[in-house]
Amino acid sequence: MQRNSVIELQLERWTALLDRLQRDPKVAQLMNTRIGQYLSRHPFLALTAVVFSVMSVLPVGLFLFFSLIAVTVSVAGFVFFEVFLLSVGGLTLLCALSGLALLSILISTIFNICYSTVFSVYNRHIQRKEHKTQENEKEWAL
Repeated sequence: MQRNSVIELQLERWTALLDRLQRDPKVAQLMNTRIGQYLSRHPFLALTAVVFSVMSVLPVGLFLFFSLIAVTVSVAGFVFFEVFLLSVGGLTLLCALSGLALLSILISTIFNICYSTVFSVYNRHIQRKEHKTQENEKEWAL
């Protein structure tokens, strides 16, 4: 008898819980829809849907958590990869510009040496020509 009274007590609690659940306005609103009416006529399907929903929460949650972590790591990895590429590009640009600066200094030095040499040779040639002209004038004057 005691076992029956415990079962009856559990049944009363279960019935009270179901009554309270059905009187909830949100549940009443759901039960007035076509899906709610269909599930009300097919309780086994409703129970299957509830069990499936409850059991699928953990795998779906783990998948979403994994997806969020993967996206976060991908974004962070992309940012780090972009920083790495920008650093390599910056260093490459720095090396190229340094090489161009040294090359322009070398070319400028070569042009200055050539200019100075040509100008000196030209001035020397002009002075020698003037000197010869002056000597020729002196010889003619004598």
